[in-house]
Amino acid sequence: EVFSQIIHALSARKHNPFIAVNCGAIPEGTIDSELFGHEKGSFTGALNQKIGQFEVANGGTIFLDEIGDITPALQVKLLRVIQEGEFKPVGSTEAKHVDARVIAATHRDLSAEVTAGRFREDLFYRINVLPIVVPPLRERREDIAILLDHFLDRNNARLGTQIRGVSAEARKVLMDYSWPGNVRELENTIERAMVLCDTDLVQAPDLPDRIRDALDPVQVQLASGELSVKKTSAAIEQILIRRALQKTKGNRTRAAELLEISHRALLYKIKDYKIDDL
Repeated sequence: EVFSQIIHALSARKHNPFIAVNCGAIPEGTIDSELFGHEKGSFTGALNQKIGQFEVANGGTIFLDEIGDITPALQVKLLRVIQEGEFKPVGSTEAKHVDARVIAATHRDLSAEVTAGRFREDLFYRINVLPIVVPPLRERREDIAILLDHFLDRNNARLGTQIRGVSAEARKVLMDYSWPGNVRELENTIERAMVLCDTDLVQAPDLPDRIRDALDPVQVQLASGELSVKKTSAAIEQILIRRALQKTKGNRTRAAELLEISHRALLYKIKDYKIDDL
């Protein structure tokens, strides 16, 4: 959607409407009316005339998110409005004309959907004129640091918090995570951490378990296929030290007692493993 807004803002249509529609979030029975509108009395509950999003977007841009989720019947209507620039509202016999740039997005492999018979081939080729592939967040990790700072600033303003940043250890966890939910998952993770943290710095324990567990040093070591006892023992040691520090809220003396090692040895290992204070 952000990419689509940029395209719209840099185009000759920038002074006209930009309309975003999530096709996957609208119930199947109402999406036709949402996109093309309806006439009063055209179906039960249609108490008034409704203008569809295509008509609202006239002269501008309409962004159809998750276009791969629409039904075959709606695909036919969508093909017509894209190809001919006209549509009929639900319950109307009169065609309306519209001039809107259509940008569509989907998480599905539409070519595979075409092969499987779930997506019209003619519609696929009609919308696949200029494909733009947005790489997943895990393939552009350099963006994570920028997004972190952006979400921190935005949430501080929105939530009234004063979180000054993310600890080095928490930042490393966030940088190393695969982010299957992409930017939206990162955004939600940062907001959650900012709400839960009780200092002015987001720490690793403030992050969801699923993210920290995904980076469990032991699992990472085992997944590598190496059989080194030394490396695996070091991975386990890191986990125990972090848990001891979490349990003692960063009290290194008490953590050393729980680990049954000397305070000096703990300080050395914290430095060696680059473990932040928790």
